Amino acid sequence: MDRKLWDVLQTEVPLTERPFLEIGKTIGTSEAEVLRRVKAMKGEEGGGGGGIIRQISAIFDSRSLGYQTSLVAAKVTEEKIEEAAMIINLHPGVSHNYKRNHAFNLWYTLAVPPESKLGLEETVEILHRLSGAEATRMMPTIKVFKIGVKFDWPPEPMAPIGTVAFSPRQTAVGGGDATQWDTITPKNAVASVGAKADSIAHNAPQLEDEAKKFIRILQQDLPVVAEPFAVWAKQSGVTVESLLEAGRDFLRRKWIRRFSAVFKHRAAGISANAMGAWTVKPEDHETFGKTAAAFKAVSHCYLRQSYPDWPFNMFTMVHAPTTERCEEVLAAISRETGVTEYAALYSTKEYKKQRVRYFTGDVERWEQKAGRNNEI
Repeated sequence: MDRKLWDVLQTEVPLTERPFLEIGKTIGTSEAEVLRRVKAMKGEEGGGGGGIIRQISAIFDSRSLGYQTSLVAAKVTEEKIEEAAMIINLHPGVSHNYKRNHAFNLWYTLAVPPESKLGLEETVEILHRLSGAEATRMMPTIKVFKIGVKFDWPPEPMAPIGTVAFSPRQTAVGGGDATQWDTITPKNAVASVGAKADSIAHNAPQLEDEAKKFIRILQQDLPVVAEPFAVWAKQSGVTVESLLEAGRDFLRRKWIRRFSAVFKHRAAGISANAMGAWTVKPEDHETFGKTAAAFKAVSHCYLRQSYPDWPFNMFTMVHAPTTERCEEVLAAISRETGVTEYAALYSTKEYKKQRVRYFTGDVERWEQKAGRNNEI
């Protein structure tokens, strides 16, 4: 029953007045039993999965909301890395920050809202300077081949990797057509941050205040009660009907990739992850991206910007129960694609991992403070 529930929760929590009742009908149990099991999975009461759910909420597509985003890699001396990570973490648009086993040893994701006065590139320049990094490289997404994956839980013994197996679980998830962001225009190299990149065209809408209000509501962690949206509606002074309709409309517009649970993969036994970085010839980008994305253990597959001191342009995030299994998956991708120049970067320390919170004003306040402190 927990496996069935896990499968449904990470796929879609229905935007209805009583979502846990609908889930119960889907997996063949009562609303009360679903509530009990979900609370256990969130660690809110004993038994069950024991705290493997991080959050249940809308998963928004940042770019569709007008946000500029990029993966950023920094090269920091070992004696400065803890302080550098702490400084970078203070920016509210930094959602993930990891130490990895490479000369570029500090990796973070950054998102800035359309209201940002600085924009993405100038923000990275400031973080580069404040952190004391020797070098910083922006690695914006050029093309998405896959984002998001469904994991089995508890993790079962994996079959030997011989050939690539395609299944509905292994296709690109969320964000609409994965080819919609497929061009990027490099600018000239600037300072020590490296070559810059224009934002990828995505025709972001000019959001009204009403839409932003509903986004702020839907990005919260869903209460595990029979009528959770009623709780949110009462707290926010809106009707349940308007809240649910806004959520459905956002799904139609692809502003929301899905409304679902986000799981703590390590707590669920999927404890190893490798960032596979590959050097792929331009003429092979499509073939490599589609082949690598077909591996079930690959959760994210992107084409990104490369540099002379970072020749890798394709990224595959691999999740597995063990490091050895990650290595097996990377080796299998290499065999299937014929690409042999790659590196496996493992996170050795997690400094920050949280969801981006949209339209809260936090980034604007960070920028104002940076200005007052003469950091701009």
